[in-house]
Amino acid sequence: MVYERSFRWKLGQFRYLCHSNAVTGHIKISVTRQTLFEDSFHQVMRLPAYELRRRLFIIFRGEDGLDYGGVAREWFFQLSHEVLNPMYCLFEYANKNNYSLQINPASEVNPDHLTYFKFIGRFIAMALYHGKFIYSGFTMPFYKRMLNKKLTIKDLESIDPEFYNSLCWIRDNNIEECCLEMNFCTDFEVLGKISEVELKPGGKDIQVTEENKEEYIELMMQWRLTRGQEAQTRHFLEGFSEVVPLEWLKYFDERELELLLCGMQEIDINDWQKHTIYRHYNRSSKQIIWFWQFVREIDNEKRARLLQFVTGTCRVPVGGFAELMDMAESIS
Repeated sequence: MVYERSFRWKLGQFRYLCHSNAVTGHIKISVTRQTLFEDSFHQVMRLPAYELRRRLFIIFRGEDGLDYGGVAREWFFQLSHEVLNPMYCLFEYANKNNYSLQINPASEVNPDHLTYFKFIGRFIAMALYHGKFIYSGFTMPFYKRMLNKKLTIKDLESIDPEFYNSLCWIRDNNIEECCLEMNFCTDFEVLGKISEVELKPGGKDIQVTEENKEEYIELMMQWRLTRGQEAQTRHFLEGFSEVVPLEWLKYFDERELELLLCGMQEIDINDWQKHTIYRHYNRSSKQIIWFWQFVREIDNEKRARLLQFVTGTCRVPVGGFAELMDMAESIS
């Protein structure tokens, strides 16, 4: 309970900063579903960054409907699904068992990749600023880099378990007794090309010993968590900070930042039911009883899809359904 109160206080401080730095008026972003990425990219990048703090008016061309919040929610959700898709080679999954996203070191196959990362930085900051959610979250080390927090060897465990175990073995065993011959360098493969990387100046000529292995472990850990991502991360953070200064995030830790961006994963049906408004029905109507029986019988993924259908997002705000403003789960 203390954590929740503390988080709500942090959230309040962040919302205060957003509100006090708001820009009056609105901006109109007009897109088609077929060219969602390209349309959004060109319109977001042509605007001065401060204008992205104006109220958003999103239009899906060829579709009726006014944007009272639901269309903007859908735009953030659908566009994040698009730009974070590993198919574009900008991001990749952490590993085969971890579907959190991290920057793809091979993103340079796209000659405009750095401009795209700046756009994505702006877009993610817009989602935070306007209180909307994105489709998928990033790895914890990526959030820590956004927060300028120190990376630790423990951060490796969920990203690359084998690499983590290897470094732990080196830490816990006498490498000289095991006759291991290692230097302060490593190989790095991108797009089939293997290059040698020195962990420190002259590293290929410096042997790892019991005396200096802690430094080796630290440098290897830092390299593994940032390899081939430096320029992309820099452009992402540049775009992000143009809309939301990184200083505004100082109160949050990495897990809270994910909560801000992605909302709660598990849907609380009782909370949903409590905050649903009925038109032409009431809570005792048999159709309503049947509806909630159906919602309770389906799994959480189908509930999320149902929620996305009626509100434009499958995520629930940190404060629950009471904070999902202008939501469309009015049953009529």
